[in-house]
Amino acid sequence: MNLVLAAGLLATPLGKLLVGLVALAAVVLVGRILLNVAWKLLLVAIVVVGALYTTGVLL
Repeated sequence: MNLVLAAGLLATPLGKLLVGLVALAAVVLVGRILLNVAWKLLLVAIVVVGALYTTGVLL
């Protein structure tokens, strides 16, 4: 049943556009989550390297 519905959805240009937009939204959502994690890791790395640099200069 779902295969028939999907085939009917992809048979029209608007259906193809809808499927493409949903796929794009999924990619953007995953990208936002990954970038959020990446920013946090980058900030932690800056703090750690800054602390190591400060310790190395002072000692």
